Amino acid sequence: MQDGASAGVLTRRQELAETGVFLLLIVPSMALSFFTAAGQSPLSFPLIAASTILRDVGLVALILLLLSRGRQPVTTVGWVRGTVGRETMVGILLTAPVLVGMQVLNAVLRAAGLPGPRTPATGLLPAPHVADLLLAVVLVTVVAIAEETIFRGYLISRLTRVLRSRTWAMLLSSALFSIGHGYQGVAGVLTVGATGMIFALVYVWRHSLVAPIVTHFCVDLIAIVVVPLLLH
Repeated sequence: MQDGASAGVLTRRQELAETGVFLLLIVPSMALSFFTAAGQSPLSFPLIAASTILRDVGLVALILLLLSRGRQPVTTVGWVRGTVGRETMVGILLTAPVLVGMQVLNAVLRAAGLPGPRTPATGLLPAPHVADLLLAVVLVTVVAIAEETIFRGYLISRLTRVLRSRTWAMLLSSALFSIGHGYQGVAGVLTVGATGMIFALVYVWRHSLVAPIVTHFCVDLIAIVVVPLLLH
């Protein structure tokens, strides 16, 4: 994986300032998820989906702008060309183990007494009609690309430089990833954090975002579109 120190011209202090500002933009809004009572959202799925898509596109655009400012290539954050077909297959093959692992971990944490969401969340799932389902597919596509770019590609790169430890960078980026899922309860937040760590390990292993993006997309597609549609 190409290191940011050799790819661009930013000093460690500049990267610390840049990372701090970026976290200031995303963490407070993500933390609000802990104060959102599941089942009580007054917003509709189309509104939530559209706002999420716009936010994530904006954050990825900001990352690209910051890379451009630092004269760093997009490979710095895992956007690489070549072997896309092979990496896509790796991502697909990892989907089932990741899904099973998430379900087992969540069940163990719930059995240990950690709370999950009190009621099924409304507004976070599409209605079973074509418009909502198509919007949901767009949503999970954008979220998979954006969140892997943000939490794996960008933050691991920046935090590795700031903390001088890739391991701590992976752990912290995974913890930050989990903050936006407070509506899932403590068990859900810990499960998402562990899943984020798996995505981080896959990213470091494959030196590319393609496999974690594909796995992330498949997991969200099954959870947000396929399962609710089958259960309706």
